Amino acid sequence: MDADACYRAARARDARFDGLFFTAVKTTRIFCRPVCPARTPLRKNVEYFFNAAAAQAAGYRPCLRCRPEVSPEQPVWAGTSSTVNRALRLIEEGALDSGSTAELAERLGLTDRHLRRLFLEHVGVAPISVAQTRRILFAKKLITETNLPFSEIAFASGFGSLRRFNEALQNTYHRNPKELRRFTPREGDAQVAIELKLHYRPPYDWRGFIAFVGPRAIPGLEEVTSDTYRRNGILVTHDPEKNRVSARIEPENAKALRSISDQIRSFFDLRAHTSEIAAHLSKSVTLKTIVKRHPGLRVPGCWDGFELAVRAMLGQQVTVKGASTLAGRLVQRFGPPKAEVLADANLAVIGLPKARAETMRLFARAVCDGKVRFDASTSSEEMIGRMCELPGIGPWTANYIAMRALADPDAFPAQDLGLLKAARVTSPRRLAEIAEAWRPWRSYAAMHLWESLHEVQ
Repeated sequence: MDADACYRAARARDARFDGLFFTAVKTTRIFCRPVCPARTPLRKNVEYFFNAAAAQAAGYRPCLRCRPEVSPEQPVWAGTSSTVNRALRLIEEGALDSGSTAELAERLGLTDRHLRRLFLEHVGVAPISVAQTRRILFAKKLITETNLPFSEIAFASGFGSLRRFNEALQNTYHRNPKELRRFTPREGDAQVAIELKLHYRPPYDWRGFIAFVGPRAIPGLEEVTSDTYRRNGILVTHDPEKNRVSARIEPENAKALRSISDQIRSFFDLRAHTSEIAAHLSKSVTLKTIVKRHPGLRVPGCWDGFELAVRAMLGQQVTVKGASTLAGRLVQRFGPPKAEVLADANLAVIGLPKARAETMRLFARAVCDGKVRFDASTSSEEMIGRMCELPGIGPWTANYIAMRALADPDAFPAQDLGLLKAARVTSPRRLAEIAEAWRPWRSYAAMHLWESLHEVQ
């Protein structure tokens, strides 16, 4: 970490660095975001941390003015260890809310001791400290932004009891939850929709994002307009002036707020450091002009990994519109895609060729058996290999699934006809060779190439 560069970014209040580091002030023992509006402290009085957990472990408490809990999270691939990145994804999914570090290590094929060593080397703190900081900061976010009772906030944040929730907030902020709340809930507020604000590092190509997910929305599950995305009682809108998306969530989803928050971050790719990605891809003669025209282009994630895989298989050898039509028929007949349902379903009834229907059924069975997983317990490379072993699943389908369902920033479906056309090459092998220079951001390169096909030539 270049401390002088961090100091310059903090003095400029540069939002592109928000969440990539935190400024800890030695005199006040408070740590802040780079965009904190408070007066910039003297250089000699600050030190920097890559993450909030390390700052808290060093004895600093979060700033109540700039609110580190709302900063964009780092992309899980920002570190240098793929194993640590997978562990961080599992922690985001709640692996340490009810499980132990030893159980987390076992899921990753490691010993508890080795996992702790890797975290100290790459993150600066132990896994349990990362999990605890995530719980505290998310709880603080809910206290500040919602009218939920403290008991609901405690469990939605991953705390096992109200007592632990109160103790953690008191130890971190030197205040109890009531003192942190900005308003007093009124009677009947529990029936009002919950609004969460999730920030990102600018720029964000919202138009490009909507142009991609809109035609691929599954009828009966998703609704997409130029301004909104709606699904299952959740409405997401874009607030570009404040570099964030706002999610309006129905009260019945209150218990799942943390997982919903993570799903939104993943679906809208809010963790991406698009300036860094653009700087790398712009070195390519093929991509330089395209990347410049689309600052902040993201890789859309998914709401459910298996659902996205089904959508990808429906898209084999048909148009985007045709795949969406088939997806709508599937939802109407079988409900939202679930592996345990489709593993024994007669999928040919929605108009699928028998071979494609069998491919989907076998894929669903592989998910039920644990051979194919959409969590981070297995690397993306291994999952791509396992998927390609299944009948009817080739490199295009497996890599597309890895891009969106496994959040792999470096997956690349080189066989895609659109990518070949955009890159002006005819051989997938040649395209794969060219794309080597785009690592580790080949998924973003693919999005830029697809986007260029919609431009007027």
